[in-house]
Amino acid sequence: MSRVHLVLLWHMHQPLYRDPTTNRYILPWTRLHALKDYWGMVRTLGEFPSFHATFNVVPSMAEQIQEYASSKSNDPWVDAAFKPAAKLTKTNHEEILDRAFQVNHENLMSRWPRFVHLFQQLQNLGRERALAQFNVRDWRDLQLLSQLAWMDEEYLVQDTVVSDLARRAENFTEEDKQRLHAKQAELLQKVLPAYRELAERGQIELSTTPFFHPILPLLCDSRIARVANPHSPELSPPFRFPQDAHEQLLRARRYHEKLFGRAPDGLWPSEGSVSDEALAIAADMGFRWFATDEGILGRTRNISFWRDGAGVPENTHELYSPWRFKLGDKEIVGFFRDHYLSDLIGFVYARMDANDAAADFHRRLRLIGERTSGDKPATVSVILDGENAWEYYRGGGREFLKHLYKRISDDPEIRALTASEAIAAAGEMGTLEGIFPGSWINANFDIWIGSSEDIRAWELLRDARQTYAEVEAASRVAGPEPAAAPNLAAAYDSLLAAEGSDWCWWYGPEHGSENDREFDELYRKHLTQVYVALGREAPRALAEPIKKIGLTPQVTPPTDWLHVFVDGRVSSYFEWLGAGQFGAARRGAAMHGQPYAVGELFFGFNEEWLFVRLDPTREGFDQLADCECRLVLQAGGEIKISLRLHAGKLIDASVEKDGVEIAANSAKFATAIGKVIEVGVAKELFSLRGQRAILLSISLWRGGLPVELVPQEGSIELRLGEENFAWPVEPA
Repeated sequence: MSRVHLVLLWHMHQPLYRDPTTNRYILPWTRLHALKDYWGMVRTLGEFPSFHATFNVVPSMAEQIQEYASSKSNDPWVDAAFKPAAKLTKTNHEEILDRAFQVNHENLMSRWPRFVHLFQQLQNLGRERALAQFNVRDWRDLQLLSQLAWMDEEYLVQDTVVSDLARRAENFTEEDKQRLHAKQAELLQKVLPAYRELAERGQIELSTTPFFHPILPLLCDSRIARVANPHSPELSPPFRFPQDAHEQLLRARRYHEKLFGRAPDGLWPSEGSVSDEALAIAADMGFRWFATDEGILGRTRNISFWRDGAGVPENTHELYSPWRFKLGDKEIVGFFRDHYLSDLIGFVYARMDANDAAADFHRRLRLIGERTSGDKPATVSVILDGENAWEYYRGGGREFLKHLYKRISDDPEIRALTASEAIAAAGEMGTLEGIFPGSWINANFDIWIGSSEDIRAWELLRDARQTYAEVEAASRVAGPEPAAAPNLAAAYDSLLAAEGSDWCWWYGPEHGSENDREFDELYRKHLTQVYVALGREAPRALAEPIKKIGLTPQVTPPTDWLHVFVDGRVSSYFEWLGAGQFGAARRGAAMHGQPYAVGELFFGFNEEWLFVRLDPTREGFDQLADCECRLVLQAGGEIKISLRLHAGKLIDASVEKDGVEIAANSAKFATAIGKVIEVGVAKELFSLRGQRAILLSISLWRGGLPVELVPQEGSIELRLGEENFAWPVEPA
């Protein structure tokens, strides 16, 4: 077989969460991921010296980590988490309830029964009663557990202080909190030096991204969006400030060199976004390589990477090779990520046994080597988020990573290389004189400029940028008195921050989170600060929210009892009238490029049955050639339902109660698939004594791998009680 060169790039990124008006951090995610992921990722890799990889460090994220490590950050969540519990104010209590439970419940919260109990108390009491009834012990335990959940896996197992707290799990003291606070400070100070150390040893290469993570092609000329997708809405007049793209890259290179001791050779353009103009700026600045998605190469070459049943693409010799791009008198080498393999790690393997998942990935790499013709090595680029996936893995994904690194290190036919090493080992490569403009998502820019909310955000940015240009030009010509001079440097800093991609990621219908309102406010604050620094009055429009928060889908409880006949279709308007509903909208962990099958989920009860209905998306269930739909219902015990589908038809069904199979023709279970999937489960199958809710999760599987989860967060809570038009709560 051909030798495989694996180029694994972990992209480390968080937005700038610091409020420009107060310097307070409005969201805590940079600090929390620094505690849980950033140090541990390089620490784990360091155990496998022959496995080389690339880490992409976004400058605006690293700058925040530096501030946290210096203990000079102004973070209200830190203040609330470590303040003496007896001295907490109502504002502190509200901050704790807002932040403490924004954690993966299945893998992080569930480690500590006390943490789960406090969450259940909040759910049962409601926010106002919880604020009144939680005692000092409750608040103190919640403070510490909410911080302990984000500690690095190695600290949880090996550090004397942290592992002791993890074992005790409740009844903490104020001294315990201060000990944990000190350990967090210790860990934060280790993060960035660990990257520099491993880079200096030659095991990793450090690449960068434009400073505030902007979409460079759109800064150069927003009209490029309509080249990628002619149906994109038009921003008129366009945003055209290529000098800002240059500045974002220049600041990134300077910061990177100061932090890590040398300028970066490589660039992961924000969201893999490329265009000829953006890459020409990067090449001119000294970048030797960049990376983006396979979809861009497909559009550039006008070829397909359709995959067979084993996941091996067409045109392997095109995809599994770096390409040299000639842009004027400059050259730059491009890597193109295997979208399929990257998504397996990012979205699929979390639901599998760690060793099995690593074995599957290893097997796929070997298969690529066998299927790739020619004497050149197959350079396989796997590029993905290096932080957010791990909360969906047991044990923070460390076991998976160790199995993966070991298998590849032990295989003489596979070499794990940094990007620069892969260029040196690739031999001759093809040359191209232009690239199709787009991002890693669908080879276009729709996520950032494809909706009315996106366009509104860009209009406000463009107007602020034009105002800055006018004031800057007038200041140069007129030479105003120093007392009246606008603070151009501060205004430009705010503009560059507002150019970041993260704001428009949350605008439009594609994404949403519990923090939509904070993201919207922060974006508008950055733009407001432009006008403040320039001595101009900010437009009134900047006080108006851009994000339509009210449109965020959520669980709607039933409003009536149901009378459903399970036949795979909605027999009448009244059959499902009053059902509870969950809008299966895709959130942060969505697998872009993967067509979804489940659109909406409905549920409800009658006296003896629970009913669940899945409605397909426009593509329908038949877009999955061979699929298994699994429903898991938990209440005391566990009921597992497995439906085998082929071309949208039900070919087999099975149900298990606590691991024991129930006869398929049982009168306790019914299912049918037609235009919708309908499932009925008899009440007598459940163990409801002492239960206040049934937890429902749904997954679609293909080829032994999970390809879709509803919901992404783990499960939907179906509350019991007649007030919820559900079965009565039975006393324990």
